[in-house]
Amino acid sequence: MLNNLKSTTTLHNGVEMPWLGLGVFKVEDGDEVVSSVKAALEAGYKSIDTAAIYGNEVGVGKAIAESNVPREELFITTKLWNSNQGYEATLAAFDESMEKLGLDYLDLYLIHWPLPSHGKYVETWKALEKLYKDGRVRAIGVSNFKIHHLEDVLENCEIKPMVNQVEYHPRFNQSELHEFCKKHEIQLEAWSPLMQGGLLDEPTLVEIANKYKKSTAQVIIRWDLQTGVVTIPKSTKPHRIAENADVFDFELTSEDMDKINALNQNQRMFADPDEFNKA
Repeated sequence: MLNNLKSTTTLHNGVEMPWLGLGVFKVEDGDEVVSSVKAALEAGYKSIDTAAIYGNEVGVGKAIAESNVPREELFITTKLWNSNQGYEATLAAFDESMEKLGLDYLDLYLIHWPLPSHGKYVETWKALEKLYKDGRVRAIGVSNFKIHHLEDVLENCEIKPMVNQVEYHPRFNQSELHEFCKKHEIQLEAWSPLMQGGLLDEPTLVEIANKYKKSTAQVIIRWDLQTGVVTIPKSTKPHRIAENADVFDFELTSEDMDKINALNQNQRMFADPDEFNKA
């Protein structure tokens, strides 16, 4: 049930993952990320999503350490960067991330991009399986994987991915990928759910927001949740962080859901995972 910030989805291994979390992409390490994470935790958030390439794992860890929230109540995600793909390099990169975060275990570890030109993501997945079997991470998954990347992993894995975090918003709802993930019990998660603010003035969304006396951001986040997609909107402003979480006191009608679904244009804001090869 989507009742509050503690509401969770159950991953295929039984681990409970919050439906809503804070993403910290492009949030500066130091005071900015520390204050953002603290504001989220004070607002009741339980899930924080970072990545090695964001350069702010130290600040995320500091905020967690200085908060009064018990570690076992939190769900912390970080991601392996492209330059560290490969079995041994992945294990070393995980250790480095854990040292920066100052954590004894991680809740979710993701391969950040498939990086098909390097051809290492299946080998990299084997390293994630080891980390999972060793009890160092509670769940493992991927990010920005298309169907054919997932098929490669599924054909070669002992443990299938629990999460696939992808670009997902009303202009790019990835319906085919979503159906594939549901079929294989892989939880879809949205990054950049607000299209970096690019949808906040979209007339259909403004009209729906006015109907519910909510912001367009809140409507998009609620749409994510009602489509069964975990979402991690980013903000550094405490009032916006709290506002983004105020989405559990209303429910979009099927008609409104259809209107939002109709906004899809298969429009990516960011790189195609088959073409993104930055290491």
